Amino acid sequence: MSVNNAMLAGVSSLIANSSAMAVVSDNIANVNTTAFKRNRTDFTRLVNSQSKGTSYNAGGVSAQTRQLVRSQGNLNSTGTVTDLAISGQGFFAVSPLETAGAATTNVAFTRVGTFAANDQGNLVNQAGYFLQGWRIDPTGTVTTSPSDLSLLETVNISSISGTATASTTAKINGNLRSTTPISTAVSGGTYNVATNNMASGAVTPDANWSFQIYDSLGGLRTFNVAMLKSATANQWTTEIYASPASSVTTGAPLVNGQIATGTLAFTPSGQLDTTATSPSLLTGFNLGAAAGGPPAAGAAKWATSTGLAAQTFTLDFGQISGKEGVSQFDSPTSITSTTTDGSLFGDVTGVDISKDGFISAIFNNGVTRQLYKIPVATFINPDGLFADRGGVYSATADSGAFSLKDPGLGGAGVIASSSLESSSVDLAQEFSSMIIIQRAYSASSKIITTADDMLDEVIRMKR
Repeated sequence: MSVNNAMLAGVSSLIANSSAMAVVSDNIANVNTTAFKRNRTDFTRLVNSQSKGTSYNAGGVSAQTRQLVRSQGNLNSTGTVTDLAISGQGFFAVSPLETAGAATTNVAFTRVGTFAANDQGNLVNQAGYFLQGWRIDPTGTVTTSPSDLSLLETVNISSISGTATASTTAKINGNLRSTTPISTAVSGGTYNVATNNMASGAVTPDANWSFQIYDSLGGLRTFNVAMLKSATANQWTTEIYASPASSVTTGAPLVNGQIATGTLAFTPSGQLDTTATSPSLLTGFNLGAAAGGPPAAGAAKWATSTGLAAQTFTLDFGQISGKEGVSQFDSPTSITSTTTDGSLFGDVTGVDISKDGFISAIFNNGVTRQLYKIPVATFINPDGLFADRGGVYSATADSGAFSLKDPGLGGAGVIASSSLESSSVDLAQEFSSMIIIQRAYSASSKIITTADDMLDEVIRMKR
């Protein structure tokens, strides 16, 4: 009978609103939980079949809970570099296993970025999940894949030793006086690049400029650029040699520490003439490893006693930068500055995490070295993910498969360092929902008590 249907509909309403109240309670309880995503209750009408000429058959209501995983919480600054948040869509890839230096296959996904280094230097959040990233090799190369989990490994920030960076380029700025007389050693024919040269000190150069580079161990090595005014207009006979000469070993015809010889030429307007200048002066100088065998003819290597690794560097007279460098004007010969890249040995002073996901070590010698790149995992339907304890999610048929992306690309959010994502719960909204649910629950209970009174009246008819 319809009275029974009415009572059952009221019962279904009590059950549905009880479930909705549980959802609201869970939301409120997690208002301060990092990166918590609020849930919402959707009510669905239950319909029983109806036929004409009969009393109404009440169906009632059911409640279904929906995750709002794609909702974005506010980002709050923390001042701790390893606190991470994602601004936009996506998740951090994490693992419950500590696999530093090894491939990861057991991966979950989270937006809880409360990462800190443990006693092994691995980044782990308060739920015990380790941050996963793509390692960057010493050459700066990173291998990525949207689906290959074996390329991921636990991010470790403590297994970084101090570092020194060998120079690859030195730059020299200065001027050679265009009216400098032709060198007497040149005009008199006494100059000989192999037997009577500037590197040995037998010939006094018209200009002798020194510059320094960093070797593979972070030490400073001095080289000289010595020049004689040539009998050919706008040209200078040039030797580049190590000082002291004993720091290198050379193959004939190079002698006395020479690593290159040739002609430095200028245009009539006083600029470097790269066409007329000897290529040996403008291309890179290849210094072989100290442990290597004797250098070939016209080549050089570090002396065995130095213990240095092979190194290639270029001296920029202006051919690389295209500006400044060495000029030839009718002004006094002088060197104005020398610069070089590379660095001496330095210790790690901290880490930096950029918005595009690069984790870099910062050294006190000014060097920054990239260690890992953090991927951002995206899903077609993040609201369909399976939620587990610790604020992690796993893929389901509803969510679709994950795709690991570079932060900021392909719909993935960017990384925010020194920030944490707050809960997406709005207390005003939750308390409003609580009032509405409580009213609905009370009203549903009235359905049951009223239907009970009606049934009681039916039962009394027999008395």
